[in-house]
Amino acid sequence: MHGYQLSRELSESLGGFWRVSYGSLYPTLRRLERDGAVEAVPAETPPANRRKNVYRISEKGEKLFFELLQEAPNDSSTEDTRFRVRLAFFRYLPPETRVRLLERRLAHLEDRLGTIKDSLRTSRERVDDYTLALMEHGRSATESDIAWLEGLVRAERDRTGFATRGGRERRAATLRRKERTS
Repeated sequence: MHGYQLSRELSESLGGFWRVSYGSLYPTLRRLERDGAVEAVPAETPPANRRKNVYRISEKGEKLFFELLQEAPNDSSTEDTRFRVRLAFFRYLPPETRVRLLERRLAHLEDRLGTIKDSLRTSRERVDDYTLALMEHGRSATESDIAWLEGLVRAERDRTGFATRGGRERRAATLRRKERTS
């Protein structure tokens, strides 16, 4: 694809929650080309009087793509957005990998929910109404995300017949961990 086509395709795939700017797209394409992850080849039908490249992913680029989709989160502040970007490309992953990544995200959110609930329990008297409202919103949004992810896991298992250890066992382990730290 041309850079313009790639930007349009990414914008459609990412559902409007991640905008790809040309100011970051072309430097990224040049870096990926330098690293051997994409190849720039002349377009078969370039615009009049212009040399135009199209980019295609290399075998090394496909391998890198799959590694990045499966990468463990390294910081929770950007993980929410990174998870949504990964989810937009889940169709490229095998069912067992999708379920594993969804369950890992569920565990992360359940830990976050426990932290929020602990903060709500201990901070009610010390925080103002706006901070309390924000904390309540975080609790509600996290509970909603957990329910949504549980539905995705169920649907994935129903569609593919793939079953993994998870659900009750994961929750039981989370509760045991929380009890030890309380």
